Parts: sequence; C-alpha cells; structure tokens
Amino acid sequence: MQAPGPENRFQIAHAELLMQCFAQVTGRSLLNGADAEALYHAPFPVLSHNTAADPVLTYGNLAAQELWEMSWEQLTAMPSRLTAEPAHRGQRDAMFAEMRAKGFIENYQGVRISASGRRFEIRNAVIWPLVGRDGAKLGEAATFQDYTFI
Repeated sequence: MQAPGPENRFQIAHAELLMQCFAQVTGRSLLNGADAEALYHAPFPVLSHNTAADPVLTYGNLAAQELWEMSWEQLTAMPSRLTAEPAHRGQRDAMFAEMRAKGFIENYQGVRISASGRRFEIRNAVIWPLVGRDGAKLGEAATFQDYTFI
C-alpha cells in the first residue's frame, strides 16, 4: 500500500474504514469532522493490521510513524506483534482475545517499543475490529492519546 498522500486521497478507503468501524462499535467519532487527510495528520497515533496469521501493519498515521520512529514503508512492512517487546507480547495477545470477545475495548494499557529501542507505555487505548460492508473481517485497529516514555 502506498503512503497516504494527495495522489491517493490519503488512503481514503482505509481511512474511512477505520473511522466508520470505530464509530460503529464505540458510538463516537474517531476524529470529529475528519476526513482521510485529517486522520493521517491527527495528533495521536492510529494503527491497523490485517488478518494474516502473523498480522502485518496496514496503516500508521504520522503520529504513529513518529512514535515508532519508522517511515510508512517500514511500518507497513512490519508484523504488528513487533510493536511490543517479546516479554510484553503475551499481554498484547490477551488484549486482542478480550477485544474479540467483547467487540472492542477502550482501557488497554501496555508497553511498546520504537525502532530505536525507546520504550513507552500506552494507556486507555481503544482497540476495535475492522469489518467490511459485507461483514468480512479485514483487520483490527488501535488508537490512544495517552502514553509515557519509560
């Protein structure tokens, strides 16, 4: 997938999927009055991954790219499990199991790691499924505004 930009209308189809699915499961807007460009430039991270056996990131807005210290190309080539250190992956897996059982969660916290090894704790993350109009599961997404470097 090409990096969001004017030539692809900031990945409008995927951005709309992220925003529509978030609103559907939470009853809230991901970003008030947002379009794909606003979501890409939002001041908080938004990420998604696909449904592969080892899910790969399919989206990371600029805030996510900056936090994980990666370009679009690097981020969207990475298995999403690598956003967490090995010691924290079990907790991450448990969170996804809880999200799948409940439909979404909005109080997740966990430790993540950037490309340079910088560790940070995310708090009050919202994790939700991405489901197409036909009901097919397309992936999962996450966003958070609260994080602290540790």
